[in-house]
Amino acid sequence: MSHEDFPTESPAVVTCGLPYANGDLHIGHLRTYVGGDVYARALESVGQETAFVCGSDMHGTAIAVLAEQRGVEPAELATGYHEQYRETFPEFGVEFDSYGHTDDETNHATTREFVQTLIDEDHVYERSIEVAYDVAADQSLPDRFVEGTCPYCGERARGDECDDGCGRHLEPGEIESPESTITGNPAEYREQEHRFFRVSEFQEYLSSFLDRLEGTANAQNQPREWIEGELRDWCISRDMDWGVDYPGDDEGTDDLVLYVWVDAPIEYVSATKQYTEQVGAETFDWGEAWGVPEADGGFEPFASPETANDGGEIVHVIGRDIIQHHTVFWPAMLRGVGYGEPRAVMASGFMTLDGEGFSTSRDRAVWAQEYLEEGFHPDLLRYYLATNGAFQRDVDFSWEKFRERVNTELVGTVGNFLYRSLLFAYRNFDGVPDATASEPVRAEIEDAVDAVRDGVNDYSVRQVGEAVTDLARFGNEYIQREEPWNLTDDDPDRAAQVIFDCVQLARAVAVLFEPVAPGKAEELWTQLDEDGSVHDTTVEDATRAPSGDLREPTELFEKIEDERVEELNEKLEERVAAATDGDETDGDDADAAETDETETDETAAADGSDVTDLDPVAEDRIGFDQFQELDLRVGEILVADPVEDADDLVRLEVDVGVEERQIVAGIKRLHDTDDLPGTRVVIVANLEPTELFGLESNGMLLAAGEEADLLTTQGDAVPGTQVR
Repeated sequence: MSHEDFPTESPAVVTCGLPYANGDLHIGHLRTYVGGDVYARALESVGQETAFVCGSDMHGTAIAVLAEQRGVEPAELATGYHEQYRETFPEFGVEFDSYGHTDDETNHATTREFVQTLIDEDHVYERSIEVAYDVAADQSLPDRFVEGTCPYCGERARGDECDDGCGRHLEPGEIESPESTITGNPAEYREQEHRFFRVSEFQEYLSSFLDRLEGTANAQNQPREWIEGELRDWCISRDMDWGVDYPGDDEGTDDLVLYVWVDAPIEYVSATKQYTEQVGAETFDWGEAWGVPEADGGFEPFASPETANDGGEIVHVIGRDIIQHHTVFWPAMLRGVGYGEPRAVMASGFMTLDGEGFSTSRDRAVWAQEYLEEGFHPDLLRYYLATNGAFQRDVDFSWEKFRERVNTELVGTVGNFLYRSLLFAYRNFDGVPDATASEPVRAEIEDAVDAVRDGVNDYSVRQVGEAVTDLARFGNEYIQREEPWNLTDDDPDRAAQVIFDCVQLARAVAVLFEPVAPGKAEELWTQLDEDGSVHDTTVEDATRAPSGDLREPTELFEKIEDERVEELNEKLEERVAAATDGDETDGDDADAAETDETETDETAAADGSDVTDLDPVAEDRIGFDQFQELDLRVGEILVADPVEDADDLVRLEVDVGVEERQIVAGIKRLHDTDDLPGTRVVIVANLEPTELFGLESNGMLLAAGEEADLLTTQGDAVPGTQVR
């Protein structure tokens, strides 16, 4: 890739994390896919050659377990959900250029070729490991067929991941006190030969890769703790029937399939291949995009890293829970087979529903089809998801917040400007007045175009959407200030100029709003009576003059009434009550965080920009005497050491003037520990000591937001100074 500003001369591939084909889609899942679609459209709008690809993840033990519970074959179960996803995504304007699945012939072949190349390059070896075994069922227990205790944090965990605790990836044989999910019986460990990918060989490469990686800060920072310590090799085989066969039956591996996280990301390559098959290599060449070395007559499927070229601009749009796979395992695999590396990883925050996690078992969700059946246009949700805070930040959905955003921004700002401007032009000028755009209006449009370009290069879908809202806000202020309705008789030329400017602004809104609201942008384009489709425009078209004709406009957005929200909330409450009978959330709630995560972030963004979805200020007040009970002190960090085997924790030695304190803080992923010594911070000094990962923490560090922006002092307050 080039690392130059977009657009570049290299082809781009934008991918979304594969939806796991084992359940219905809800709006929490859609955040990543809408974000990916907005970004891919915006990338094309600035002139970048782009393929937007994805596919359904059909393999793995979760699907095998669910299929067994339902008494069907895994292929039948997964195919049914795959077809549902393939039909649902376009209903929300998510238009993949190629959407396949991991069980199709292309991906089976590409995956086996990938792994065979890793074997040939000596990146794979055999090792005997202990694997959980269910004696009663007489079978091995890979991944989600086994549950037990996480060896790192002691929380309940499934066989491949501690999803309720420390979040670590777990290798086969690591889980303690294993139990079979098939029979519920305790499992025993038995030795078995498995295949391992030498990820540890790529440690130095991965460190330099993260230095180059673009995208969201969480994707750049979180992986460092995994690769800066001991980087363990990765078991890539599983003893089960459902999956891609491990290559090399002659070696006795016919009973093994590949771990699902091997063939899942390879689907990105397979889907790009299939797109090339659809449109032809002269339109989009998958080999050039993925950095496959050229050979006579085309591209060699694989080569050693030394012969690989830079490749195109690969951008992965994923949920935060799968950062490790896309920034450690996947780039190491690509390096091992001689492909180019990803340019960027955009990892979304989690998503909650009215402050709580989504739960399929409790029917606590706004389902994708339910949203459409309620009669809401998909672009309303697209706008909400794209502009409700920075992409990596957590988002809370409620019908109240949805109504407020729609009524205030889409109806009150964007829709109001468009309708009043076009209606005035249609009624008073029978179309677009004869004029040219004034300099202030042209400058405002050019600024909006620059904002979209900056949003693309900053990987900010929010900025792309807000560029349009800001432009419409300017339009409202302009028409209100100029009052053309008072000029038609006294100064008709000035009235014509003002209305031409407004129509020019409306045309720019149509062009620039296409990535976020493609359906509504096309409706507006039709009202403007412009030729062709708005989907074929680029940002350069935003400053081009209107055609001269107009159709009678209609209002693009409709206000959502309070009574409607009450009705929707009642439906949700009734469903949850019927599904749970008052039970608390269960393990199924993990699906709420699969794509769109649950940490509350509503603070200022790391770049200083405002986040629109802030929590309200607490209504319960405390007295001054209560506040005085907090002993807040200035402290100076003397030592900062990462806590071994902990994902987030750092052990700090802090000088608080009268003594030195040990404080354990969850800031490892967000701060370079080498830079912390010498930093003056604010701590709660009279907090009861607690134990974290076997270490006493004697105080609390104060920090703001998801980025853990440390509270410091503006002046030179000495350690121990009280904060009042």
